[in-house]
Amino acid sequence: MTTPSHPVVAAQLYTVREFIQTAAGLAESLDKIRAIGYSAVQISAIGPIPDGEVKAILDAAGLRVCITHTRAAWPWSNLDAIIAQHKLWDCPNVALGSMPEAYRASEEGFRRFAAEANAVGKILHEAGLTFSYHNHSFEMVRFGQQTGLDLIYNETDPRYVQAEIDTYWIQHGGGDPAAWVGKMRGRMPVVHFKDMQMLNGAPAMAEVGEGNLNWPAILQACREAGVAWCAVEQDVCQRDPFESLRISYANLCSMGLS
Repeated sequence: MTTPSHPVVAAQLYTVREFIQTAAGLAESLDKIRAIGYSAVQISAIGPIPDGEVKAILDAAGLRVCITHTRAAWPWSNLDAIIAQHKLWDCPNVALGSMPEAYRASEEGFRRFAAEANAVGKILHEAGLTFSYHNHSFEMVRFGQQTGLDLIYNETDPRYVQAEIDTYWIQHGGGDPAAWVGKMRGRMPVVHFKDMQMLNGAPAMAEVGEGNLNWPAILQACREAGVAWCAVEQDVCQRDPFESLRISYANLCSMGLS
């Protein structure tokens, strides 16, 4: 697939997770998301719905899947099932939403995770899929001259472990989202878009364009890095989550995306 000159906007279903625990709820939610204007979604936090039924619901809504956050316990041992699921959904990208807590306490834990991620990513790569890691802010802990997130990417093969940089969490950890997107040039099919605002004296999530992140710089970095998809995610919304997705989509369209 040819990478577009700018990323295509997708909706991260984690944003509406409370509405997608049943097949009926998923169908209604996807129809709402398509009506907003989104053409793709990231599957995450859906209920125990059979994969074939999920595919039928996606097709009925006219939506494609750009990436997932696979819910299997890490380290993944059911890779054959994960591969079959993604082939069924015509989804080329698999991601892990977070490093389990057991790995986070030390540099050795980060190195152990990197080795495991590299092994998993190699198998997925050989099956024609990509494997990406989604960051929060805890990975911005420093080990000498590098952060934990640097360590993960420095100690893995770019073919096997790619990035799903989350703009909010990079900023939350004291990093520069645009710089991190640039650092992952050619190694990141999907980026997570969420904004940061100050609410009652503390950082809080906001709709894209409604907070304080430098979106012109982030969007330019995405274009230069070859990012194919930007998945709008908002873990916590101050209003109806579908309205939050609508506001983010409208603001991104005004910035030249769709």
